Amino acid sequence: MEVEQTALPGIGLRHEFTTRSGRRIGLVSHRNGRRDLVIYDRDDPDRACETVKLNDEEADALAELLGAPRIVQRLNDLHREVEGLVSLQLPIAPGSPYAGRPMGDARVRTRTGASIVAVVREGQVFASPAPDFELADADVVVVVGSPESTSAVSDIFSGG
Repeated sequence: MEVEQTALPGIGLRHEFTTRSGRRIGLVSHRNGRRDLVIYDRDDPDRACETVKLNDEEADALAELLGAPRIVQRLNDLHREVEGLVSLQLPIAPGSPYAGRPMGDARVRTRTGASIVAVVREGQVFASPAPDFELADADVVVVVGSPESTSAVSDIFSGG
């Protein structure tokens, strides 16, 4: 998919693409953080027929809704392409030594070689969380690695 990027002096950036069905869609990212989702007229691609202004929370929610299924799809594709690669969804159980602590405290990659690619909390996906991301009871950590390394991560989160 080809995404066009246009600088809008004094405003921010506009990204646009054309869907397979021929609809033109754009996103204007303002310098002040606001985002406008723009649907262009079918007959006049320079005329916006609908603009939806999104605050940070709304933009994050839309990104999560659009991004979460893509993360899962990419992991599934990767499993088919790379023999021996697995992903596990590991819940942070009450009483886990890492509940309430930064994820980096577990030193998962250093200790096991596996990678944490996402954390799911109350239906919201946090893709590629940073080491300072604080884990909570009932979080689900998505880990990718070998069967042995992902199993070791499970042991870390359950027992330390």
